[in-house]
Amino acid sequence: MMVGGTSNAGGPGTGRPWTFYALAALFSLYLLFLYGPMLVIYVLSFQGPNGGVTFPMVGTSLNWFRDIFKPGQMANIPVSFTRSIELASIVSCLTVVFAVAAALGFRRSFPGSGVLFYFAVASLVMPSLLVGFGIGLGFQVLGWQANMFTSALGAQLTWTLPFGLLICFAIFNRFDRRYEEAARDLGATPWQSFAHVVFPIIAASVVGIGLFGFTLSWDEVARSSQAIGGLNTLPLELEGLTTTVTNPEIYALGTLTTGVSFVVIGTALALIQILRKRAAATR
Repeated sequence: MMVGGTSNAGGPGTGRPWTFYALAALFSLYLLFLYGPMLVIYVLSFQGPNGGVTFPMVGTSLNWFRDIFKPGQMANIPVSFTRSIELASIVSCLTVVFAVAAALGFRRSFPGSGVLFYFAVASLVMPSLLVGFGIGLGFQVLGWQANMFTSALGAQLTWTLPFGLLICFAIFNRFDRRYEEAARDLGATPWQSFAHVVFPIIAASVVGIGLFGFTLSWDEVARSSQAIGGLNTLPLELEGLTTTVTNPEIYALGTLTTGVSFVVIGTALALIQILRKRAAATR
């Protein structure tokens, strides 16, 4: 029924089909299944000093957050946290540089481009443990020292680079080449065309690639575990602590690391919005 040029089909009492409510209920259960465990961890991290790792809670406090920074079995957490930030930042930057460069190269057809593309994304379908083990074994055979910034960095790039490349393909498939043609008609060199025309337009998407690379590296375990050497990242430390920590310290640590993730994501989204506004203003 139309009232004043609008339909009231979506209003209450209009008799929506039962499938609508069934799908809504199914989606709600999915969200509960997805985020319920996380919410439980966040709540239990504020457990009182005499509380445990299950409900009911025995008061509330910040006791377990303070214990993270005290000497003890959590002593390696601040150091491993710093390592993870450093490694994820390097992985993010390298993912952006290599993915954008490779996508620019693939804009023109060349012999073997199809085979090269499939080789580039093949690591996505390979078992992560085998990839990490192969890299670690390769370093051992060659007599090279496996550590966080060599073998582990390479192992993580086999995970982040294919995603970055696929995202870049999507970016350039939507890119209007007329902007480049106009720049070259005005005498710009290929480098000037990229630096002053192409990159400002795709900059927001490039930030998204960097964020994607950072988050993939931030919580990577399987590939890093076989190639990290003697120094653990934060996810590997957490994996070890899950078998030894029997108090809410591990939950408090999970809450803190999630908070860091939200800060990084929020910063990236704000930067994306700023870059999009600048790109729109220059067109």
